[in-house]
Amino acid sequence: MITGLDHVVVLTGDINAASAAYQTLFARAPAWQNSGEGADRVLFTLDNTSLELMAPSGDGANAERIRSVLAAQGEGLASICFRTSDIAKMHRRLDRLTLKPDVIADVESRDAISGAVLSWKRTRAATDATRGVRMFFLERDKERPLSVRTTPGSITALDHVVVSTSDPERAAALYGARLGLDMALDRSHHDWGRLMFFRCGDLIVEVTHRPGKETDTPQDKFQDKLQDKLCGLCWRVTDIDATHARLVQAGVDASEVRTGRKPGTRVMTVRNGTCGVPTLLVQPSAGKPD
Repeated sequence: MITGLDHVVVLTGDINAASAAYQTLFARAPAWQNSGEGADRVLFTLDNTSLELMAPSGDGANAERIRSVLAAQGEGLASICFRTSDIAKMHRRLDRLTLKPDVIADVESRDAISGAVLSWKRTRAATDATRGVRMFFLERDKERPLSVRTTPGSITALDHVVVSTSDPERAAALYGARLGLDMALDRSHHDWGRLMFFRCGDLIVEVTHRPGKETDTPQDKFQDKLQDKLCGLCWRVTDIDATHARLVQAGVDASEVRTGRKPGTRVMTVRNGTCGVPTLLVQPSAGKPD
């Protein structure tokens, strides 16, 4: 019923600075810009999903909610939105599985630059039922425009989104049995704990459990340790050496390229310019230059 990951949302206090930072990271231009309902939004649409930057705007209730989250937790990942081909059927499933979905809403967005309009139907599961991860579900019949590549060495797609959990069995039940994602991997290792991969379109929702390992993000001070947490993104590139050279030249703090955990892959860590989102870049084993 879930056909893919439509987008991830990153909260920021400065929409212009965040947009510039992600233009540098992606080497792509924004695909959509919109203001309304207490927020300014900039979207980057890659080959398999979108990243939505959101900043508070004005004095409404939604703007104040975003400001309160930013004040408590800082910038970072805020929610994920799954795509479905039948929102009514998805809503019934969520309701039967006690995920307490909101009433389906009709939403419309107008691009501030082109004037183009997109519309979709959306619902949200109750956050207390999804173990602390804010999850939306939407149906739309028209694709967003792709972000135009601005230089070689651009980022092509999302490889995986990382969710940390304190209870891997309940997390497995949520993403597998209840949401219906296909479990592609379930592996444990004494060095990095338990790792579960759930297929979502052509990317992965990676659920990690690391017993006794504390993270050092600002959100952890406020996070209920019994809940799950969105904790990182991994983006695909086709020529990681070209991407590394481009980012270093742009002043981005990036690690050296190293061998990935998956055989045949090469990875690098991006340490700044991501609005507080832990970020990894990966060149898949079959990667070819841009």
